[in-house]
Amino acid sequence: MIELEGVPELIDPVMVAAFEGWNDAGDAASTAVAHLDREWKGEVFAALDAEDYYDFQVNRPTVWMDAGVRKITWPTTRLSVVRVGGDKPRDLVLVRGIEPSMRWRSFCNELLGFAHELGVELVVILGALLGDTPHTRPVPISGTTSDPDLAQRMDLEETKYEGPTGIVGVLQEACTHAGVPAVSLWAAVPHYVSQPPNPKATLALLNRLEDLIDVRIPLGELPEDARAWQVGVDQLAAEDTEVAEYVQTLEEARDTAELPEASGEAIAREFERYLRRRDGGGPTPPGGHATEGDGTYLRDNPTGRSRPPKPPKSGGGGTDDEESSEE
Repeated sequence: MIELEGVPELIDPVMVAAFEGWNDAGDAASTAVAHLDREWKGEVFAALDAEDYYDFQVNRPTVWMDAGVRKITWPTTRLSVVRVGGDKPRDLVLVRGIEPSMRWRSFCNELLGFAHELGVELVVILGALLGDTPHTRPVPISGTTSDPDLAQRMDLEETKYEGPTGIVGVLQEACTHAGVPAVSLWAAVPHYVSQPPNPKATLALLNRLEDLIDVRIPLGELPEDARAWQVGVDQLAAEDTEVAEYVQTLEEARDTAELPEASGEAIAREFERYLRRRDGGGPTPPGGHATEGDGTYLRDNPTGRSRPPKPPKSGGGGTDDEESSEE
């Protein structure tokens, strides 16, 4: 039984979800939801029972000290609500967690129960995959849905993927069967620099989310972090001839493939985003609200990294063919 007595009536709510693990290359998707939660000062109002969905030998709990008292943070999925201010305020239900180890259908049904009780109008699931994409070009973002009408209305691709899937694909299908409109946004992360964080991919996901749900997202230091990340990878390529040649090959393939499409719609979208930010003035004022649960088990134990580490010289990570096909 889901009880949400402390959560007020929401305005045009959208659920935005991301899960660490197989569908989160470079931690780009989970970092995007964490950014929204931080910028709009969300507080956890609910968490799924970790005992039901996680293998603690795979995802171990952590012990930490709070004013001399030892507490435990359990690996689970947490929900918070934030209100986006402006001329047309609306609420976001943020879902941030780890891909479950078991009982995926029950996991999705529980999240859908929250969505139903909160009156969620749209579910947006963020993911990131490894791909043959150069770090020097804009991060490719693909938007997919299983709903033909939604695909046409929101200019998305109707997913045709067949093969192994992760919790992102399972949750999207669960939403479709439950009659809840659902979209997945995927960022392609260069497989030769796959270790987290990847602020450039996170930034691209947030920009696409901003266009999709028509809200202005405060970006904070993300643009600066993305530039610093690219400079670091540029320096790596300059020091290794093989890496430089490989990146050049990817650039040529990307430019050739996108040349016929590099006009009109993409340019107009970027210009519209520029105008929104210019007309809007400063960053969106924070106004998050939520009801906090039992702090002993629901409280996050955040760790911040302001700049990404430089990637190793070897092209680690590889491309996961099945995961890339999820796009």
